[in-house]
Amino acid sequence: MRVEACGVCRTDLHVAEGDLAPRRSQVVPGHEVVGRVETRGPGSERFRPGDRVGVAWLHRTCGACRFCAADRENLCLEPCFTGWDVDGGYAERVVAPEDFVHPLPDDLPARELAPLLCAGIIGYRAWRRCGVKPGGVLGLWGFGGSAHVTIQVAVHLGCRVHVFSRGDAHRELARELGAASVQESFDRAPEPLDGAILFAPAGELVPPALAALNRGGVLAVAGIHLSDIPPLDYQRHLFQERELRSVTANTRRDARELLRLAQEIPIRTRTVPYALEDANRALLDLKEDRIRGAAVLEP
Repeated sequence: MRVEACGVCRTDLHVAEGDLAPRRSQVVPGHEVVGRVETRGPGSERFRPGDRVGVAWLHRTCGACRFCAADRENLCLEPCFTGWDVDGGYAERVVAPEDFVHPLPDDLPARELAPLLCAGIIGYRAWRRCGVKPGGVLGLWGFGGSAHVTIQVAVHLGCRVHVFSRGDAHRELARELGAASVQESFDRAPEPLDGAILFAPAGELVPPALAALNRGGVLAVAGIHLSDIPPLDYQRHLFQERELRSVTANTRRDARELLRLAQEIPIRTRTVPYALEDANRALLDLKEDRIRGAAVLEP
């Protein structure tokens, strides 16, 4: 496929800086890829040349292990990931297996669609993992590319969302998108939370997030990498059936549900465009929290 846009994800930064052990030397990063089909391999019939499609983090799975058989392909024993195991979308063209490619609408700019393909999908899975029901109270720690999509889902479902972030620009965007309150990362929550999502890769935020939960609340950690978590106090952080859950990759079902919901709401991403040759600058801006919303590369 010919790449129209590729989102810049924090996972790309973790790969570039070695927080995630390299799977292949000199792999091309990028797994929020929007483009057009150019050519098809033998037996490929799902899409036609010219169709707009998206490539996400999950490049393929084995399809045979017990997790794949149980509709839990995000836990596949032999997975392959875009931009980590195989070359991704920081490029002009990319190749992907048709069964793991997603149809995308033609009526939206590519740069607006790109963040949905990982930031959106993983945020949606984290939303499901934290178990907050429509009309409930949700806390979000960190407010970058993924959180700014997730809050739109939560607000659409009638939730009160409290955002905890260290950046002025991030807090401003959270208010624009309907946050009930916005505060610093370690501030006390205005009310007990039914659930929370930690998007920032900062283990030191786990204790205050757990402490803010109501009885039976769940904290979902959305990142693929997290710094060390400080010691937890059982009574304060875990008692009364509070839970800490990880979020691992995603399934194609997650992608289908999020992309359908994105059109229904509709979700509108806030993006900052960069030329493809400025990928290093985009990654640095992401690291330094200078991006309001999500960064997107455009060849």
